[in-house]
Amino acid sequence: MQKSEMQNHTRITIFIIRGLTDDPQLQVFLFVFMCLTYILCITGNLTIITLTLVDPHLKTPMYFFLRNFSFLELLFTTTCIPRYLYNISTGDNSVTYNACITQIFFVTFLASTKFFLLTVMSYDRYVAICKPLHYTTIMSSKVYNFLLLSCWVSGLIVVLPPLSICLQLEFCDSNVIDHFGCDPSPLLKISCSDTSFLDRMILIFTAVLLIITLVLVVLSYGHIIHTILRFPSVQQRKKAFSTCSSHMIVVSMTYGTCIFIYIKPPGEEHLALNKIVSVLVTSVAPVMNPFIYALRNKQVIQAFKNLVKRITHISKI
Repeated sequence: MQKSEMQNHTRITIFIIRGLTDDPQLQVFLFVFMCLTYILCITGNLTIITLTLVDPHLKTPMYFFLRNFSFLELLFTTTCIPRYLYNISTGDNSVTYNACITQIFFVTFLASTKFFLLTVMSYDRYVAICKPLHYTTIMSSKVYNFLLLSCWVSGLIVVLPPLSICLQLEFCDSNVIDHFGCDPSPLLKISCSDTSFLDRMILIFTAVLLIITLVLVVLSYGHIIHTILRFPSVQQRKKAFSTCSSHMIVVSMTYGTCIFIYIKPPGEEHLALNKIVSVLVTSVAPVMNPFIYALRNKQVIQAFKNLVKRITHISKI
């Protein structure tokens, strides 16, 4: 039956989340795994946020952006993982229409904002390495606060047009979302409305977001690498590369997974793999990112040691 031919239907207001597997043993494994990754995510990102707030040596624009990136990661994983853990533990896979749309909004909004923030972080590294004498002037508190606000506003601008159209969709046949959470792609597949325009809009918005931010990141790092290679001292080059390496790893992981999910040929065979990659994006990546930044940054490691010493000293009093 064609979508346009469906008449006199009852509008669906409850969805069923299919999840990742029906195997009880595998569900137990997934619950333990995702519960541990969520706890590590909370711990790691809260540690980064705390260190950048309390340590006076981490009061620079670079760590200001890192703190906000960790905050974004906390929000992003919290919109996905706790709900899925609840579904597994209770066996209740139902979700209301309003809750589903709300989750889609926050997931897409936070993900879009994250790409803009990664771009701004790349620009910050460009200014620090390529224009070190003017760094404090260019990256003043007014400027980096404005850049942060621009990231959030840009993320909102990217999300609102497709979401406003998504709110007009009707669901009258299937109510089973073949994913572990509310995701735009499987949701559009079960709509009885014509989604061809919305499909194209989402693809265009995603492609433009990825291309624009990626080009800006590549330009920043192109100038950075060109400048570093001109440093006379090997020690200077190593130090400069070390300040950028963590960010480059996170950028590569973030863009790589997103491009894999959205810029791909259509086909049902990609669905299971996409769900696995989505799990990595929502649970594993937010855990890895703070450790990547911390373990490769001597200032963060020293700040952590100082915090532990301070807490130990207070506990002995």
